[in-house]
Amino acid sequence: MIDKLQSLRVIPVVAIDTVEDALPLAEALTAGGLPVAEITLRTDAGIAAISKMAELEGFLVGAGTVHSADQAKQVVDAGAKFIVSPGFNPRTVQWCLDHSVPIFPGISSPTDLESAIELGINVVKFFPAEQIGGVKMLKALQGPYGEIRFIPTGGINVDNLGEYLSLPSVVACGGSWMVKPDLIRSKNFEEIQRLTRDAVQSL
Repeated sequence: MIDKLQSLRVIPVVAIDTVEDALPLAEALTAGGLPVAEITLRTDAGIAAISKMAELEGFLVGAGTVHSADQAKQVVDAGAKFIVSPGFNPRTVQWCLDHSVPIFPGISSPTDLESAIELGINVVKFFPAEQIGGVKMLKALQGPYGEIRFIPTGGINVDNLGEYLSLPSVVACGGSWMVKPDLIRSKNFEEIQRLTRDAVQSL
C-alpha cells in the first residue's frame, strides 16, 4: 500500500455530498492520472461513496476522518483499502493493526510520533501540515525520527506540493484543491480532471 501511494505521490482528499457523484468523480480522477481518493466521513454520503468507488476496477479508495474502531470497521466493510485519521486514536489504530488494515493516523507533535512508534506505525499523516509548521517542521522531525515517513495534508496545493515531495521522508501528499466540494456539487468533472492532470504533470 505504501509503495502504491508513493508511486501516485498525491492523494485527493474528498468530501462528497451525493453518492451519485462518486463514480463520475473516480473516473475523472483516473482520467487525470490519479486513480485514488481518500473519502472523508465528514458527510453522510461518505461510506456509500466508498462502496461505489470500490466497484471501479483499478481505483484505490481509502477512508478519511475516521474517529473510532466502529467507523474503521464500517469503511472496511464498504471497501476502503486504507484508513486515515486526523489524530492518533490508539483504539482505532489497534483495530486496524489487528485486522491487517493499513492505517495512517494523524500526528502533529513528537509526543504523537512516540505513540505511533509504540504501536509499530512508521507511516503517519502530518496534519494540519501548513498550520503546524509545514516543510520546516517536517525537516525538524526527520532528525530524531528518521525511521518515520509522512503523508502531509492540510494547506497543500499545486504551489507548495513540490517542496513537500522533495523531502525524503514524505511518501505522498493529501490535497483537496482538485476536488473542491463546489466542483463536485456542480458536477464539473471536466475541471476536476484538468486540475488532476495539472497536479500529476507538476510532479
